[in-house]
Amino acid sequence: MSSPFKITTSQPGNGSIHLGLLPPSTPRLKTSSYQYPLKLVSPSPSHLPDEAQTLVHTVYLLTYGGGLVAGDAIDLHVMLDATTRLVLLTQGSTKLFRSPGRDVVSKQSMNVSLAPGSALCYLPDPVQPFEQSCFEQQQSYTLLPSDSNGPTGNLCVLDWVCNGRPANGENWSFLRYGSRNEIYVAQPSGKRRLLLRDNMLMDDGGVTNSIKSRMDSQGVIGTLILHGALLTKLGHFFMDEFKLLPRIGGRKWDSGSESGDEDVDEATQRRAVRQREETATGVLWSAAAVRDCVVVKFAGPSVEAGRSWLRVMLMEEGSVARLFGERALLCLR
Repeated sequence: MSSPFKITTSQPGNGSIHLGLLPPSTPRLKTSSYQYPLKLVSPSPSHLPDEAQTLVHTVYLLTYGGGLVAGDAIDLHVMLDATTRLVLLTQGSTKLFRSPGRDVVSKQSMNVSLAPGSALCYLPDPVQPFEQSCFEQQQSYTLLPSDSNGPTGNLCVLDWVCNGRPANGENWSFLRYGSRNEIYVAQPSGKRRLLLRDNMLMDDGGVTNSIKSRMDSQGVIGTLILHGALLTKLGHFFMDEFKLLPRIGGRKWDSGSESGDEDVDEATQRRAVRQREETATGVLWSAAAVRDCVVVKFAGPSVEAGRSWLRVMLMEEGSVARLFGERALLCLR
């Protein structure tokens, strides 16, 4: 007797999110499907306080058991229709469990297509590789072309990894970790033009060339990528603040002004406080403009140090909360 249930073509770990528009212009989560070990949870969309007509949808990316077992593979496809806004979050760090060997790799792949005027904010908790784990991930973002040569999609993407479980004596003691972020611009011909590629690879080289020996006591490293007209102000903020960081041999903000005039504006005072905190906590960071993108690199001695620094930067500038709502910053609380 044949089964009365429809045979699924989905593969383990596959997921799909489609944020579409219903007439006249109401964003709705048309598709949210997943297969074990991936799980997607979507709470009710929220209205922005300053823009009552703007709906922001949120989807939490989860895995059963809180992480990936050796050999697990996640393959997520995301589609954003024009003018829609989506926040992707996690409910904790993505844990990578021990692998029996280098040939058994956990993998995670996410492919996102953004129609003109859409916006994605992807601020997950950090990836947490356990001892002897082996992991590779890739995130690919494709900006679909506009008929009128108008603005393309908008991206605020965070990719960060920590040193494991320090309480268990782990300190960058995994076998291999690889992460690649790519941004493409789709052409009318159907081809894609590469706009940005950011690649990070950490491979354990044994006792004499271990990952730990190369990390210079840092406990977390990360990359924040910004693109699009909606996030131009945030990108300029990071670039301007980086240019104002004290250089070797330069005057530090907390040493007083060269002219002796202590009457400085509020922004300068906040910058002085933040730079003192960066020095005290050991956070290092840089920013660069690359082909209409701003790429921010940061590192800190602990997850909390990196989390605190990023929270201060994003909340001080304010664009993320204004464009996506306070919920988008949950991973930084």
